[in-house]
Amino acid sequence: MKRFIEGEARTQVTLLPECLDDYVTEENPVRVVDVFVDELDLGALGFEGVDPAATGRPAYHPAVLLKIYIYGYLNRIQSSRRLEREAERNVELMWLTGRLAPDFKTIADFRKDNGKAIRSVCRQFVVLCRNLNLFSQSIIAIDGSKFKAVNNRDRNFTQGKVKARMQQIEQSIDRYLAAMDSADRATPEVAEAKAERLKEKIETLKKQMQKLKDIETQLHESPDQQISLTDPDARSMATSGRGTGTVGYNVQTAVDDKHHLIVAHEVTNVGNDRGQLSNMANQAREEIEAESLTVVADRGYYKGLEILACEQAGITTFVPKPLTSGSKAEGRFGKQDFIYLAASDEYRCPAGQLLTRRHSSVEDGMLLHCYWFSGCQSCAMHKQCTTGKERRVKRWEHEAVIDAMQVRLENDPTMMRRRRQTVEHPFGTLKYWMGATHFLTKTLPRVSTEMSLHVLAYNLKRMMSIFGIVGLLEAIRA
Repeated sequence: MKRFIEGEARTQVTLLPECLDDYVTEENPVRVVDVFVDELDLGALGFEGVDPAATGRPAYHPAVLLKIYIYGYLNRIQSSRRLEREAERNVELMWLTGRLAPDFKTIADFRKDNGKAIRSVCRQFVVLCRNLNLFSQSIIAIDGSKFKAVNNRDRNFTQGKVKARMQQIEQSIDRYLAAMDSADRATPEVAEAKAERLKEKIETLKKQMQKLKDIETQLHESPDQQISLTDPDARSMATSGRGTGTVGYNVQTAVDDKHHLIVAHEVTNVGNDRGQLSNMANQAREEIEAESLTVVADRGYYKGLEILACEQAGITTFVPKPLTSGSKAEGRFGKQDFIYLAASDEYRCPAGQLLTRRHSSVEDGMLLHCYWFSGCQSCAMHKQCTTGKERRVKRWEHEAVIDAMQVRLENDPTMMRRRRQTVEHPFGTLKYWMGATHFLTKTLPRVSTEMSLHVLAYNLKRMMSIFGIVGLLEAIRA
């Protein structure tokens, strides 16, 4: 071992043991976790066991277990069993907990029993960011992403899946029955053994068929016609790939465009984003305590009632309109080709004719006005416009709000690029940290707690990057 740096012998006894604090430098992120938790009022946040019981075995203080979890999620260690092992061998965790090493059941129960309080800790960190004026004049980008649940796709059932599996089982039974008929023509020894195996397979398939019939009965009683056996709150959701999907949760986030901090988040089991715009926008505004707010989202959030709710709440929205016109897809003029004239309350068609308001109707809770021109059949562009007698254009009573938003988008075409650069990076980072399995817990409340820990870890890392370790420690203590 000449000419190499040599380590100390494992059996060497030192006269004075080294201080544990010497192993943790001043620039170590674990010091941020320690100071942040020590500055929290855990009792006010709702943690159990802050005041020790007068009798019984002493318990771990909630601060110790919270520090273990925050450290774990900062370092991509989410499992309670892995955290138990790390507490026994990881010098940083030994320093953080004072060499305490709770067992995995204690660690897991803390997350299970203090879900609401842990979610409050995540919000408390956002309050710290707000007090540091990190959200001033920010634009908030809103987006949702599908995260896998513990539930396997084979243990999630919808009406379509049950019918398809029943059909597969029936085909398999018919195939085995045909095989039994052919086996009867073989020698007696071979026929008997083969028939016995086929009978067992048919019996197994019949039991599976009965289970599917029981599940089909439960599906009729389910509000959304869907059942998950492992995680009852997980739902089958379509993803961006054609014909693909996942069983999991739809996580909504609101991210500021200046520092890319997650201002608000919510875990839902609804597979689309159409009803989430005003909810997430209002949550973001409450968190940053702003009187007015500008939010930007993709086409999946486009819904007239949601945009109107934001407008009435003083929230300026940027949401592009999806191109779903059936007429346009078939090569005819779309609604966007008709110009609305607000002064006379009329539409001007591509041929220059005026469509006047004829009647009104209510559809899906929305008051719609219908416009048309009675001389469409004599128009030279009739076939390019409609297949009926006249082209009818419907207008929502609050369509002016949508028109104003489209004008804003046309005047600021870079807004959608800013949205993509702001909100999609956090999702990619979080999924990378979580690994292939994503969530480890079951049911919506526990998954929400787990997501809050991920968001807290993400925001902590962002703040460390912005301020540096020493600067963030000073900011927290102040």
